[in-house]
Amino acid sequence: MIQLSTKETKRTGSHYTPTILSDFVASNIVSQISGKKYKFKILDPAVGDGELLLSIIKEFYANNIRDFEIFGFDTNKDAIDFATSRIKSLYPEIKLNLECKDFLEFVLDNYSSENSLDLFKSRNIKFDIIITNPPYVRTQVLGAETSQKIALQFNLKGRVDLYHAFLKAYSMVLRNGGTAGIIVSNRFMVTRAGSTTRKTILQLFDLLNIWDFGDTKLFEAAVLPAVLLVRRNINKTTFEKSSFVSIYSSDNKKPEYKTETVIDALKYKGLVRIKDGRVLNVKQGVLDHGLKMDSVWRLSSEKVDNWLNQIKNNTFTTFGEIGKVRVGVKTTADKIFIREDWSALPTEMQPEYELLKPLFTHHVAQRFKVQKQKIKNQILYPHIISNGKRSVVNLQDYPKTLNYLNSYREKLESRKYVIDSGRNWFELWVPQDPSSWKKHKIVFWDISKKPTFWLDMSGAIVNGDCYWFTLNDEADENYLWLILAISNSTFIEEFYDHKFNNKLYAGRRRFMTQYVESFPIPVINTYTSKKIIKLTQELYYNSDDNYSPEIYNSINTLVWHSFGLNIEKITR
Repeated sequence: MIQLSTKETKRTGSHYTPTILSDFVASNIVSQISGKKYKFKILDPAVGDGELLLSIIKEFYANNIRDFEIFGFDTNKDAIDFATSRIKSLYPEIKLNLECKDFLEFVLDNYSSENSLDLFKSRNIKFDIIITNPPYVRTQVLGAETSQKIALQFNLKGRVDLYHAFLKAYSMVLRNGGTAGIIVSNRFMVTRAGSTTRKTILQLFDLLNIWDFGDTKLFEAAVLPAVLLVRRNINKTTFEKSSFVSIYSSDNKKPEYKTETVIDALKYKGLVRIKDGRVLNVKQGVLDHGLKMDSVWRLSSEKVDNWLNQIKNNTFTTFGEIGKVRVGVKTTADKIFIREDWSALPTEMQPEYELLKPLFTHHVAQRFKVQKQKIKNQILYPHIISNGKRSVVNLQDYPKTLNYLNSYREKLESRKYVIDSGRNWFELWVPQDPSSWKKHKIVFWDISKKPTFWLDMSGAIVNGDCYWFTLNDEADENYLWLILAISNSTFIEEFYDHKFNNKLYAGRRRFMTQYVESFPIPVINTYTSKKIIKLTQELYYNSDDNYSPEIYNSINTLVWHSFGLNIEKITR
């Protein structure tokens, strides 16, 4: 077995495929080509330890298919040697062509796409089958220069992760009608960064099946995988319904079914206990790819669609239409800029008080409101408002701050990206607009199991592990109270799960800008909305940390009613 260090895994995006998943992908590919009699050319563009190739060979043999040839690439020579040895020891008669080479460079060097992705150089073969777990390397690991180069070469837009380019390259080497089984991070289905990839898949492939394996821990690393089964379609003009199955861990300890493994659980619908004791929630449906080619993908069923339409019919506006969601400040040197012990520093090193600001982080996150005594961190904020615009401070006017920052100058100057962007060595990477902090704002934790939104009237700064929301100048201030109630309700949990279902391990949701902006708001001047506003104000002003559960339950019930719904879990 090839062993990679944590650093090497992160740099290369190499997460080798477990056998149970490899066999699953292979069997589904073979189910699509059953009965075809020509010689198959099979490609794995990121061979790794050869597990995927072994699975597809085993599946071909099990179906009495012998006429095929294997091709593969990997940038790790040890991996190529190891995979070659494994395959040849079990199947010595196989025609095997594995190269230590970058697959993306191979595609760019050998396939022409001047006018179309389907103009191949005559000397290059087209593959009948691709089975692959492409490397998953995020933008910040690739680096800006590499990301931009890949984006340009493969005509990608926005933030580019390495596997986005691999998906585009597959369309260039797979013959028309060819089949691909692809293991990818499920992130591309539900994030803005994945919009180009979603569009590419829908334009160039027939999407046959999607399996979202979520937090089932099929990989040792913290990878949330999905499997796509696609067919290349050059002359695509219509979209057929694609089967979509998702499977995530559940806290519910009363499963309806029992089976052996995660893969076995896919046969069911509902709660399934597997052999290791975990309970998984299996949802079956079809893909809803939205009205636009780059829309977020979600699992659709008749019952859920009717439920979402009921909400749509009772929605007057959305969070994003009446306000703005912002991410918090990002220092990229938190230990320098953020402390709770500023007063313990030597006097000559204690920054001037006007540059120290109270800071919200996820550590103090709480529903509805945060108690002042919980806010212990302060951030050194070397920016001011001058003539209505944010500007950097003149450190000569703040000698103690200058002393303090100078003591960390070498480390701060190592942030080359700050200096290369034309800023001073002591600036924050994402400083935000100080004039907006004074507005009443709703702050929320970006990654949490339960929605955690609170109202701030103190003017505190929000850290980059949280987001914050302010109303547009013309919006009714009462919307803040209505939004506070909706965002902390069980209704919004259910809405999130059916509209986006972007979860990490242990059921944690990602409250990103694109999702929160889409949260619905009913008409504000109805009796129900006015009652919600009144009760939310009562909860906020008249409660301590342990706010009244009776008032919260009343608010929660009214939020559901405001959208014409009763409190219930919607099952697919």
